[in-house]
Amino acid sequence: MTGAEALLKTAAAAGIDACFANPGTTEMSLVAALDAVPSVRAVLGLFEGVCSGAADGYARMTGRPALALFHLGPGLANAIANLHNARRARSPVVNLVGDQATWHQAADAPLTSDIASLARNVSLWVRQSQSAGQVAQDAAEAIAASLGTPAGVATLILPADCLSGDAAGPEKPIAPAMPQQVAADAVELVAARLRVNSRAAIALGGKALSARGQRAAGRIAQATGCHLFSECFPARFERGPDLPAVDRLPYFPEWVAVFLEGVRTLVLAGAREPVAFFGYPGTPSRLTPEGCTLLSLATAEEDVEAALEALADALDAPAAPPPSARTAPALPSGDLDAAAAGTVLALLQPEGAIVVDESNTTGVGYFQAAASGPRHTLLTLTGGAIGMGPPCATGAAIACPDRTVIDFEGDGSALYTLQALWTQAREQLHVITLICANRSYRILTVEAARAKMESGPQALSLMDISRPQIDWVQLARGLGVPGTRADSVDSLRQALSAAIAEPGPHLIEVVL
Repeated sequence: MTGAEALLKTAAAAGIDACFANPGTTEMSLVAALDAVPSVRAVLGLFEGVCSGAADGYARMTGRPALALFHLGPGLANAIANLHNARRARSPVVNLVGDQATWHQAADAPLTSDIASLARNVSLWVRQSQSAGQVAQDAAEAIAASLGTPAGVATLILPADCLSGDAAGPEKPIAPAMPQQVAADAVELVAARLRVNSRAAIALGGKALSARGQRAAGRIAQATGCHLFSECFPARFERGPDLPAVDRLPYFPEWVAVFLEGVRTLVLAGAREPVAFFGYPGTPSRLTPEGCTLLSLATAEEDVEAALEALADALDAPAAPPPSARTAPALPSGDLDAAAAGTVLALLQPEGAIVVDESNTTGVGYFQAAASGPRHTLLTLTGGAIGMGPPCATGAAIACPDRTVIDFEGDGSALYTLQALWTQAREQLHVITLICANRSYRILTVEAARAKMESGPQALSLMDISRPQIDWVQLARGLGVPGTRADSVDSLRQALSAAIAEPGPHLIEVVL
């Protein structure tokens, strides 16, 4: 068989069943080999950033990597923004990047570039295959690396002749590295501190935000009275009334200062120390309150779920935490604003929904409104590289075809990867995209006001996307997705209810 066939059979044996692809000439052997391995579903994205974002969403929901197929260095470059988000989410992703044939590389043809240097920015593992016979082993190692601790992006660079040449056959899967167990004395150190300090908080990140992790954290909070909160941008956050109340770290540093005021012990459980998203003059980069003791219970390399359970046991915490007791907000009425849009979504989203939140400034009120809603999974913008929402929702829908996926999306961000709608239509995915159309890069106007910046006409023009006005309904229909427009609470309620009830993709322009 060819190296390409051996690679795909190796991937299939390791449990990989999806390939998000935007291929080119150097990858034709791999494209042809997909028919020989039908268990790997080929999903076409019209832009590489769609493929990388979809692979991220798929990985967040399955815990397994998908393949992401790109054409040479420029193809990988187009994918890097969402690979940056995947890296921050610690999502297992295996990039396959075609390259010039080994014997052609010295010619420095127009598409030749230093792919490895591009890949290293977003990958924890990078390799270039040297022969067709080596490709399957390289693929097995790439998959194992992506599933390691922490998980992440692995990039395998594949010269065209390595894909088309003869190979002996596939390789067996390689067992990935298992997470390290937290030492008993480290657990006891945190327990001792929590026993004597009532003004404590636990920052939850990574797998600590699974249902299992939150239940253990809830036991700890019940025993000690400590405050539970998530990272500002969690990769995957299970939410629902049967889970403990867990707040979310705010975005702006002055909000964080108020949020953490009075905390004297901060325990990190799979989360990093809170830091400012940007450097603001007169504001510290690290946001742990002065005089607060910072303790690490478990890092990304360690089994944070088991560590939280061990800490709960060490504190003789109750066997089960109380469920979250939050009152559902009332359905608003009248004109739409950001708070109303988030509340309508929170009240209507169905049981088991996957909500991809890239609403940015519009979605500030959604998180609290959804706290009393049915069980759902929240995926957020982990790395801050906008354009994650539509492709991430696409990958999540392929990972979980029996669940409704809702992309709560800013209009400025959606324009980066709008092509994902076409893939949703082609694959008939039940993804509902809510475009929060405020016709601006609102975060820039907010930041300008915070900096007391005098904004003249040219500066303001770079924050305005209303001239010409973007017609989201027509754009959606042009890409094969039914679109509608909502400009009141009642029209949004009707449109969202209809989209939830009907199969396939839908887009709703939410006029704010």
